[in-house]
Amino acid sequence: MKGIGDFMKQAQEIQQQMQDIQQEIAALEVSGESGAGLARVVMNGRHEVKRVVLDDALMSEDKEVIEDLVAAACNDAVRKVEKAQQEKMSGMASGMGLPFGKLPF
Repeated sequence: MKGIGDFMKQAQEIQQQMQDIQQEIAALEVSGESGAGLARVVMNGRHEVKRVVLDDALMSEDKEVIEDLVAAACNDAVRKVEKAQQEKMSGMASGMGLPFGKLPF
């Protein structure tokens, strides 16, 4: 029975580590940008846009150009959030000796 007890303890530790990582990721803020920094978006780990910053030079551009730059900045931020999530999860998995991203499920 000692084996089952150890397994349950390890499962609880893993669950706590997962919750801690999820909280870290949620609190994370990344900045995505486009147009050489003319449009910038700040996004948290929950993919919520917190701030949009547009350079004053953009105000003379067509509406479509501004919309495209904001969309590209959002997409850049999403990629950065997903990369940070993957790095944190793979770090936890490697700490446990698991091949994150190579599991059959």
